[in-house]
Amino acid sequence: MPKPLGLFQGFGVELEYMIVRSDTLDVYPVADELLREVSGSYETEVEFGDMAWNNELALHVIEFKTNGPANKLDDLASRFQSQVNRVNGILAGIGGRLMPGAMHPWMDPFSQMRLWPHEYNPIYEAYNRIFDCRGHGWSNLQSTHINLPFADDEEFGRLHAAIRILMPVMPALTAASPVMDNKLTGLHDNRLAVYRTNSIKIPSVTGQVIPEPVYTRVEYENELLKGIYDDIRPFDPEGILQYEWLNSRGAIARFDRMAIEIRILDIQECPVADLAVADLIIAVLKALTEGKWSGLAEQKKWPAGRLSSLLTEVAEKGGECLITDQEYLNLFGLNSGPVRATDLWAHLLDAVHISDLNHLKALKTILNEGTLSGRIIKALGTDPVSAKIFTVYEELCSCLRKGEMFRS
Repeated sequence: MPKPLGLFQGFGVELEYMIVRSDTLDVYPVADELLREVSGSYETEVEFGDMAWNNELALHVIEFKTNGPANKLDDLASRFQSQVNRVNGILAGIGGRLMPGAMHPWMDPFSQMRLWPHEYNPIYEAYNRIFDCRGHGWSNLQSTHINLPFADDEEFGRLHAAIRILMPVMPALTAASPVMDNKLTGLHDNRLAVYRTNSIKIPSVTGQVIPEPVYTRVEYENELLKGIYDDIRPFDPEGILQYEWLNSRGAIARFDRMAIEIRILDIQECPVADLAVADLIIAVLKALTEGKWSGLAEQKKWPAGRLSSLLTEVAEKGGECLITDQEYLNLFGLNSGPVRATDLWAHLLDAVHISDLNHLKALKTILNEGTLSGRIIKALGTDPVSAKIFTVYEELCSCLRKGEMFRS
């Protein structure tokens, strides 16, 4: 068995996209046909060297990912863009294309949801039977996942503490879901709003989205996972879902791969934007684990509820959210508040090193012009009609095809 990677020695990245019809931009549930086209059968995963594609629960979603941990981020955006281009080429032959963004703007999940019908379907059917996956919180949300390794309990504790305290302000970089049910809802991150409630039947599955303050494997399994398994067992007597991935917090420990998977991020308009965001988040997490602004004991003490309350505010307002909790700002070396969440990220960007100039350019766009949600809201104006929403999301599809940032 290979030796586990240590902190920041590898990076796993996953990007989820919607498949839509080229003409109407309605969701197009053909992920299985796409995977069959390249593999010859209805596979759940297809490998292409250091990259891979795989299915998701909803049949209109496809995921691209690094095939195992990459040793650096600098060249990943172009590799993901190549996967996007290849899939768009295949989909063009059947009247489809890829759409970015964390939620489809007008999908009706109750009439348009289609579950993956092939291998692993018993898992998806179990989710559907217990939670009813037709709602937005299951069938209409796309995210970026970052997997970060740890070698042992000590590294797990430091990484988990750092991720927990940074999670509340991550939507100030990544909010990308302002439109739901064909209208602006007033929230910048609707995906997180519906994500919070998708497991309401068994609340422990999602918890408060921010993980509990547990910092060893034994604590995590006994105090967090055991409670979830106990709660779902009456609904899942066969144990189909009683694995680490059942935990639906915004960051989850995967001891099977010795990594923490960050799942709280809305997907952006093109891979370079997602990789830029990942680059900054990882750089800040590294600085936190090294005690750049605050010590480990100070980072560990924060309860999930307090962090979750801040997350709710940031998800609602995006980068414009005013952070007034001075004790929280102190964790990042900001000793005079309050500050906008965008300004906190600008402070963090100044304090770390981003070597990739394309990443730096994308980050400057986000910090100077707003999150993707903020830019979409500006482009739509107040009370937009359906035609305007269509036009903006068609432009987002073009941004993904070209690998360009969306400008409002």
